[in-house]
Amino acid sequence: MLEKLIGLLAVWIMSVISSMGYGGIVLLMAIESACIPLPSEIIMPFAGYLVYKSEMVLWVVAFMGALGCVLGSIPAYYVGKTGGRNLAEKYGRFVLISKKDLQMADDWFKNYGEIIIFIGRLLPAVRTFIALPAGIARMNMSKFIIYTFVGSFIWCWTLAYIGMVFGEQWDTLKVYFHEFHYVIAGAAVIFIAWYIKRHFQNN
Repeated sequence: MLEKLIGLLAVWIMSVISSMGYGGIVLLMAIESACIPLPSEIIMPFAGYLVYKSEMVLWVVAFMGALGCVLGSIPAYYVGKTGGRNLAEKYGRFVLISKKDLQMADDWFKNYGEIIIFIGRLLPAVRTFIALPAGIARMNMSKFIIYTFVGSFIWCWTLAYIGMVFGEQWDTLKVYFHEFHYVIAGAAVIFIAWYIKRHFQNN
């Protein structure tokens, strides 16, 4: 049942990008960065596949992904800034953010300072909620946006590049996978299952 639901999610993500183009990438990555676990590990590789098909341009894909991350992170930042840790703990569980996740992000922020916003954007799962501790710490907004954009650009470019390379090898790989969306759906199942398991282990 879970696999079917995640498969449908993957198909929906691909349909959004196919129908909305670059705007779909901005929208989906904004959702992902607003503390909602919509996997960029599905979004950006599919965009990269469209780069392979010459329907998109790699650097524009990465730019739009990073732009979406910034737009989605700003509301999350203000949730942390105005509501503080208590609000994040109270409602974070509804989007699979555990208290342990928040404590880890807080500890990293205290130990490494504001640069952790850049580093956190390069880490799976962590990147989804790293904006909250930045808001709680009342990080300078200009620095927050710059670190978020640069880290997200690298992340988005890397995932899109992987999707592009995968597309280049598709003639060989399709013997095993038949359709590209099966690969994306499979990756989604693995990632989300890991994310959910990790959430319950950390609570």
